[in-house]
Amino acid sequence: MRADAYQTFSRAEWAALRANTPFTLTHDELVALRGMNYSVSLDELAEVYLPLSRLLELHVRAARNLNGVTDTFLGRPFVGRTYVIAIAGSVAVGKSTFARVLQALIARWPATPTVDLVTTDGFLFPLQELERKQLVRRKGFPESYDTRRMVRFLADIKAGVPEVRAPVYSHEAYDIVRDEWQVVRRPDVLIFEGLNVLQPGVVGGPGGRPASVILSDFFDFSIYLDARTADIEAWYVERFLMLQRTAFQKPASYFHHYKDLPQKEAREVGQRIWSEINAVNLRENILPTRERAHIVLSKGGDHAIERVSLRQL
Repeated sequence: MRADAYQTFSRAEWAALRANTPFTLTHDELVALRGMNYSVSLDELAEVYLPLSRLLELHVRAARNLNGVTDTFLGRPFVGRTYVIAIAGSVAVGKSTFARVLQALIARWPATPTVDLVTTDGFLFPLQELERKQLVRRKGFPESYDTRRMVRFLADIKAGVPEVRAPVYSHEAYDIVRDEWQVVRRPDVLIFEGLNVLQPGVVGGPGGRPASVILSDFFDFSIYLDARTADIEAWYVERFLMLQRTAFQKPASYFHHYKDLPQKEAREVGQRIWSEINAVNLRENILPTRERAHIVLSKGGDHAIERVSLRQL
């Protein structure tokens, strides 16, 4: 990252910015929000999440005041607008757990805002279409998403449409769930999480012109979860082995055919999938978006956040 673009804090320095932000989650609640192969400790909650929660609360309050100024200028009643927080990062870096904990913290702010969490998985093209386009092994790459549909979804959220529907994705079926929707009803805060949220968009229009509207146009704040590539690979393979012992055992699982592999072979399969697909996507499409984020949270090999970089420019 450009050193002049970010101010970087050690975990101890960042923790000091918590001020008097109170604990609002218990250990049992954190356990319930845990991810597949790691959980957030009370220490990490206090030292990383609570200062971040304080910063976000200040941003949301400021945005609401600014919206009020615009409404006053236009001579119309004040209308609260959804504040959109984007969370980006690699497969297996812990975005889902991070997003769930952040959602729980924001919902416990004194103003008790409504907070919805939507992932970009639901905006993948259906498996049948990916197969037709020969993109199954490019799943998670920019071309595997219906980006225009995501733009419409976010535009409707920002426009205050009373009900906006997001498609639902099944990790077990490895596909979009037909005729099932997540309905979003004008929340105070929307957390939008996925691999691709900070990417610059699809090529649109004749002559290969860049898209005129991209996802980040709708974001008020963005967070990138970062870690060394070797660590993310280890977490991915560990997760693959865990899934092989659990979810892959179900007959309905798309990866059911891996259920009886010996551990050595299963590990080799996980490493091959990582190196041929996920590592390529990280290197070519995800990591280059890191400097678009307002905050970069850097993890160590134990999944704990060690440094926080706050964008200054």
